[in-house]
Amino acid sequence: MNTSGAQLWLDKIHQLPELAAPFNLLNVCGGHERSITHAGLRGVLPKGLNLIPGPGCPVCVCPEADIALAIAIAMQANVVLLAFGDLLRVPINRTNPCKLLPKSVKSLSQAKAAGADIQPIASPLEAKKIAAQQPNKTVVFFAAGFETTMAPVAALLTEFFSHSLPRNLLFLISGRKTWPAVRKLLADAESAPIHGLIAPGHVATVMGAHEWQFIPDEFKIPSAIAGFESESLLRAFHSILQQQISHKPQLENCYPQAVKTHGNLHAQTLLDRCFKVTSSQWRGIGSINNSGFTLVPALAELDAHNHYADISLAIHEAYSQNTMPKNCKCAEVVMAKGLPNQCPLYGTSCSPRQPLGPCMVSDEGACRIWWSAGHE
Repeated sequence: MNTSGAQLWLDKIHQLPELAAPFNLLNVCGGHERSITHAGLRGVLPKGLNLIPGPGCPVCVCPEADIALAIAIAMQANVVLLAFGDLLRVPINRTNPCKLLPKSVKSLSQAKAAGADIQPIASPLEAKKIAAQQPNKTVVFFAAGFETTMAPVAALLTEFFSHSLPRNLLFLISGRKTWPAVRKLLADAESAPIHGLIAPGHVATVMGAHEWQFIPDEFKIPSAIAGFESESLLRAFHSILQQQISHKPQLENCYPQAVKTHGNLHAQTLLDRCFKVTSSQWRGIGSINNSGFTLVPALAELDAHNHYADISLAIHEAYSQNTMPKNCKCAEVVMAKGLPNQCPLYGTSCSPRQPLGPCMVSDEGACRIWWSAGHE
């Protein structure tokens, strides 16, 4: 953190009156948490300003049932399963007596080692390319992510309407909307008291700054939208502290170069055309109203759930409990009920090399970020 802009905002923060009481500031984005942690921002901010990671990792909240279904489909004959790389190592519970899955297979990467054709991809366009290259196989794209990931998935899906998608390409959708989880967290009396919130800059770029206006309106706490550089984050911290001092909570856009009031309308149109919003499961957390993307009826023939209906039903019955590994606190970390290093598994039996919980798997998981930065 040597840029003059970041130092300017840090100086401004230290020129503010001292905090009269501890101030818990939640961030909602794994990218923010990574920037905060690796820039060492916690160590240079005023004492009493506590930066708390929140529900910013789509891999961490992907339900067991969805991962188990992806594994079961991948192990069918003549199937190629595609997924973004972080999903491959997320473990599921195999004490569950589900006959569709080999007892030794606890993740997609283990299914791949057992012979399933599972390929990591970095973009939705790769799914189209791979499906076109292998017309005699059924290619299933397991798409998990928040709004920023699901918008390009929707762009690919719209090619169905112009008949330009390979006919052998199916979709297993596990997309989530961000703000419903934040609202649930803020309304949950068991979460840490949150006094201010940093809204995710990339989600706001797609969905618009206005989507986060409910934070000051409904919960009466300061909030700001931030980008991913230290300068933007520190500017947002300064805004929130100023709002707190003046007792005037509002939403300030500290990432105006990317975030507009109503967001990317084209991306929103794509999302609306391809997905309907439904109540969805978040791993270890339960169902959250209006938080999930599912395919619209017009795209039903692309839905892997329909093509593998019997398997889908059996898996969802077997994994209806949506659990975390024993003693794993990932769900508590995601919902601001604990910090990564307060989990009894953190850095002992659970590490990036051998992750037990999803927050230790993903590059956007708080546990992995903290462990990679040397937090004990």
